[in-house]
Amino acid sequence: MIKPVLQDDAFLEDVRRAREEPQRLHLWWLGQSGFLVQWQGRHLLFDPYLSDSLTHKYAATDKPHIRMTERVVAPERLNFIDAVTSSHNHTDHLDRDTLVPLLRVNPRLELIIPEANREFVVNRLEIPVELPRGLNAGESTTVAGFTVHAVPAAHNELERDPAGRHKFLGYVVEAGPLTIYHSGDTLRYEGMDDWLRRRPIDIALLPINGDRPERRVAGNLSGREAATLARDIGAGMVIPCHFDMFEFNTARPDEFIATAQSLHQPHRVLRCGERWSMNPP
Repeated sequence: MIKPVLQDDAFLEDVRRAREEPQRLHLWWLGQSGFLVQWQGRHLLFDPYLSDSLTHKYAATDKPHIRMTERVVAPERLNFIDAVTSSHNHTDHLDRDTLVPLLRVNPRLELIIPEANREFVVNRLEIPVELPRGLNAGESTTVAGFTVHAVPAAHNELERDPAGRHKFLGYVVEAGPLTIYHSGDTLRYEGMDDWLRRRPIDIALLPINGDRPERRVAGNLSGREAATLARDIGAGMVIPCHFDMFEFNTARPDEFIATAQSLHQPHRVLRCGERWSMNPP
């Protein structure tokens, strides 16, 4: 099993040390599509999956979720989180075993979700119906100094509820002068570039595990598609995710790296638990 470059106490110590440089944006990959963002002492989690719930759920089925990488940190140790996102209802993006402990140790935590998914989220987490902060594509909210803009995601389609609200979202987050795009799970769709060119993207966090029907799960961008999308939207930096978590649904980053290099697209492949920091312009 892959061991995170920073884990448990070492990871938490790195988060503490990063606070000594509040003028920089700090970002850690937590595995799958999970990222921790730190900006001026505030902390936002994108789609964390910090449990073994899927491995347990599918252990006796014909689609076992065999974990490839050890967990970075237990969610109950993250008692400093200001906001957390869920881009859609799949368990690796809306994990009860991660989010309930997070909510317990962070009583003021803001949970940002697609408004279309409110009933599902409330039932899964057993929380008050008014607790999540729901968004639809085109809507924005500000939490703990982060401004969050919702954009559509296609996993595999642009799905809407009966009221026309998107069930799958990506989030464009402004942290001071810097902007981060977390796509959630998505394929490229018509009009995607227009949504993402509304504001400059400094960092794009994109999945690279691809779309293979034989896996019997909804697909994502491939490495080539992720690097190309980053170039087309003018991303200052692109970081891949959604690989090295489950044996049946992963990809090597080689294609992503080769494409990014050929397109002269700045990129960085993080190891699980690794920090990447950026100075504002």
